[in-house]
Amino acid sequence: MPTAAQRLVDFLVAQGIDRAFCVPGESYIALLEALHDAPIDLVVNRHEGGAGFAAIADAKLTGRPGVFMVSRGPGACNAAIALHTAEQDAVPLILLIGQVEARDLRRDAFQEIDYGRMFGGFCKFVGEATRPEQVPELIARAYAMAMQGVPGPVVLSLPEDVLDMECAAVAPRYALARAPGPTPDEAARIAAALAAAERPILLAGHGFESEEGRAALARFAEAWNLPVAVSFRRQDLFDNHSPLYAGDMGLRNPDAQRNAFAEADLVLALGTRLTDITTQGYSWPAPGQRLIHVCPDPKHLNWLFPAEIALAADPLAVIAAMPPSNVPPGRAAWAKRLRDLHVADCQVKPRDWPDGLAFPEVAQAVGAALPPDGIVTLDAGTFGAPFYRKVSYSPGQRLLVPISGAMGFGVPSAVAATLRCPGRTVVCGVGDGGILMTGGELAVAVERQLPIKLLLSENLGYASIRIHQERQHPGRVSGTMFANPDFAHWAQAFGLPVLRVNTRDDFPAMQEAIRRPGPAAILVKTSMQAVLP
Repeated sequence: MPTAAQRLVDFLVAQGIDRAFCVPGESYIALLEALHDAPIDLVVNRHEGGAGFAAIADAKLTGRPGVFMVSRGPGACNAAIALHTAEQDAVPLILLIGQVEARDLRRDAFQEIDYGRMFGGFCKFVGEATRPEQVPELIARAYAMAMQGVPGPVVLSLPEDVLDMECAAVAPRYALARAPGPTPDEAARIAAALAAAERPILLAGHGFESEEGRAALARFAEAWNLPVAVSFRRQDLFDNHSPLYAGDMGLRNPDAQRNAFAEADLVLALGTRLTDITTQGYSWPAPGQRLIHVCPDPKHLNWLFPAEIALAADPLAVIAAMPPSNVPPGRAAWAKRLRDLHVADCQVKPRDWPDGLAFPEVAQAVGAALPPDGIVTLDAGTFGAPFYRKVSYSPGQRLLVPISGAMGFGVPSAVAATLRCPGRTVVCGVGDGGILMTGGELAVAVERQLPIKLLLSENLGYASIRIHQERQHPGRVSGTMFANPDFAHWAQAFGLPVLRVNTRDDFPAMQEAIRRPGPAAILVKTSMQAVLP
């Protein structure tokens, strides 16, 4: 008879899960055994946080839950950063933890943690098996919870003895609950509000994170001549070259753009949570601005922003149910005004700095070399900011970034993207503050012969924090600067050819390294002075 671990793996295979990430542990040997002959590619990572970040990137590319496995105690603690990132990013993620034996639960055993208490505050579901017949039911429930409503992370605690026990039970068949569409009256009310608005903005979020969603968003915006702003760090949802693209709701939007958005007479927020950055510090939509908010989970509706129409619904179903468009004649000028403000903010004025290159110039040169189906993965850091505002993304290109702002995301996500999309160019942007957090995942690239293009910004400091420090305590630098190893030798140890970029004259060679086949490490001497207040 199959073991509980085998039942779990059989369920994942039946859902189309074909890849999982892990750092092995003796607490889930039975699960590793069940995976030995399964049609699931098991990627062995070098850090549990890296395994989780890779699983998140894989989920962003497939639309299916990312799956990763860790051992109890220290392994689970290291994995926590990925769970938080998945919650902030609205990504379906399943963490499987090998737990102490069932008889030792809640007895303060070696490496034991109560994961319900540890993760229950921000994960959508935390389950723990104490008998083998519970495992199939728990994995089916976890899968459904990760996918339904606003996607997010789930956790299963699986005692090592339970995993290895025979299990007669099979996983129940769950029909994933789908958020409903609008009623005809609700669709008509939204259409009437749009038809009456001369200065509307469509704010698009995670609900369009699929090929179908992106295409539907484009058709809807064009039919209604709606300016589109994307929520925080979701630039690849909408063609950045479109005259309707008004930019993103990000960190420190220009005053002129914020002032223009405040003049909107209707904010149509579709498939998004109105979080602090997307709402510019909970200041937009402003009191008095009409708001229509559509989000699959009702807990995100009417929370801080009262909506004229609030729908716990699928945004794709909402726009599909809309009657034919009725566009007011003055809207074209409004769309052009927002577009002009965004284009102006995208401009980069070259300037020389004594301590290195200004990274916006580097980012624009990289963007110009990115192929039509290229993928950019970014770590968190100041170096990444130009990739959100100075680089324009076309349909077919992808931007994989941590909306949570978690450092360490860049390299593992590049590994996952290159595994999932062989033949596509993957450029991994990372700073010298984050590269050593999970840069060891390049060992997976060596093992799998993955042609990652590593773009490393070196400015010898945690620049994002240094900026805040200089604003609040000018000239009193404390805890924000560091020394680096020789990254050229470090990259070469992973088999990456190294190119140094110190001046603009090196840009053509950098672009050629991105365009040609094979891996590359591009080391950029970046100016700290260029970003300081």
